[in-house]
Amino acid sequence: MSADKNSAAGVNQSNLNLPNVLTSLRIVLVPVFAWLVLTDAQWWSFWLFVGLMITDKLDGDIARSRGIVTNFGKIADPIADKALMISALLCLNIIGKLAWWITIVIVVRELGITFWRMYQLRSGRVVPASKGGKIKTTLQAAAVALYLMPLPEWLELPRFLVMLAAVIVTVVTGVQYLLDSRKQ
Repeated sequence: MSADKNSAAGVNQSNLNLPNVLTSLRIVLVPVFAWLVLTDAQWWSFWLFVGLMITDKLDGDIARSRGIVTNFGKIADPIADKALMISALLCLNIIGKLAWWITIVIVVRELGITFWRMYQLRSGRVVPASKGGKIKTTLQAAAVALYLMPLPEWLELPRFLVMLAAVIVTVVTGVQYLLDSRKQ
């Protein structure tokens, strides 16, 4: 059987593979990232954030293309994503670069939808990531990256507008998930 057929047939995959190593690395590096933000190492925190977001894309692409999707990866990848984004937002709040209401709205939506998806899964319903969810993640990452960069003051408004777009898409996609589930 090919790797794709093994994973489709439910054959257990080894957890020791490149995608899971990348996911684990993201989790391990979140505290390092937070420390860099809090110690005002702006460019270092920016480049580490970019690297961690790239590994987020890579680990999923590699797992799917090689047919090595594992239960560990299904659980650890969203944890790594949420840990990085929530840490980034909280650290930006602590250093005074970001308004608390932005973090509260995003964190409530992220954790709320995560717990709701887990509840749906326990009820036998899988809620896949939507196209809007992928746009949300991209906007959040772009906004956080802009806040991590030491930009001139005149770019404050464009940076805020990207974050505002991320907040709006975050809320809209959260509501959309709930509305779509009511239709089912």
